[in-house]
Amino acid sequence: MTPCTEQTSALHEANAPSVWRRHVARAFSRASGQYTRLAQAQQQMGEALWPLLPDRAGCVLDLGCGPGHWCRRLTTRFGPECRVLGLDLAPGMLDIARRAAPRSCDWLCADAAALPLADRQVDLVFSNLAIQWCPDLDAVMTELFRVLRPGGRAVINSLGPGTLHEVSHAWSSPDALLDFRSRDRHLVSARLAGFFHAQCNVVAERFFYPDLTAVMASIKGVGAQTPRPAARLTRSDLACAKRRYESLREPAGLPVSYQRLTLVLDKEPT
Repeated sequence: MTPCTEQTSALHEANAPSVWRRHVARAFSRASGQYTRLAQAQQQMGEALWPLLPDRAGCVLDLGCGPGHWCRRLTTRFGPECRVLGLDLAPGMLDIARRAAPRSCDWLCADAAALPLADRQVDLVFSNLAIQWCPDLDAVMTELFRVLRPGGRAVINSLGPGTLHEVSHAWSSPDALLDFRSRDRHLVSARLAGFFHAQCNVVAERFFYPDLTAVMASIKGVGAQTPRPAARLTRSDLACAKRRYESLREPAGLPVSYQRLTLVLDKEPT
């Protein structure tokens, strides 16, 4: 799931987690119908998790499953005997996911920091670009450790500092984006949760679009709103953003950068 701006204001409301959940759930539910079409960058980054999967798994949790793309692939990867649980905060995403899912998939509408699962229930957690949305990283890591069986693994893509810096430049609003957490912050959180092995690689990913409209569509299509959620954008605002973004143009088009953090977290066998 790609970060945006309207929801990020909610992330700063640390004393109102229910407000944050409503903002994110509503925004991603709105985006559910066009997510698959516009989230090509997100799907491409998710491919980096595939080689990190274990050979076998009897129960898999897709954390932040969106419209179910990875749930369907995980079912194929591990076979019909594997139970795949797709969890998302946005009901609209789960509605889309259910339509094309095999029967071996189950769906949960819940917060990653409060998983409705028993202890030691899953063999594998798969999560592509979801936990950067979670304001309490430590709580998420603690929950992942709790629900994993001994010897289980979590493979996760998140986003680090520097992500979407071109968007921030164009709109002159660096505070509008998520406060992306560093590689070290993720590793500390994982170790505090109890993971005996924690690895995090940082990879710069760049995607190119023909114009500002396409750039913003790639973000809005996955839940993003305008960079000024409390105000109506004027033609002057749009023209200024276009000029600033055009100054970054390369032969391939207008760049959009992500700092992909890929984590592999292993729970010690008993």
